[in-house]
Amino acid sequence: MASATVTIHHAKTNLSKLIARVEGGEEVVIMRGKTPVARLTAVTPAKRKPSFGMLKDKLQRLPDEFFFDPLPEDELRLWEGDDESPLR
Repeated sequence: MASATVTIHHAKTNLSKLIARVEGGEEVVIMRGKTPVARLTAVTPAKRKPSFGMLKDKLQRLPDEFFFDPLPEDELRLWEGDDESPLR
């Protein structure tokens, strides 16, 4: 992250320009004489807390038939624990 150092007077007269630089990813340190007194950095947006129903109408609904289709024979053997399954 790039950093710039400016005086209080410069910061007061050029605040909008400094904010634009901060939005571009730069950090600005404001000095009183030779002493740093403040730092301008971009604010990260707050994460949105999950709430009940926030995914309503955003997920594709699966048809009921999807859950009731019969399993293929090889998959059915795996679930039933058949000793002849290829994965044992």
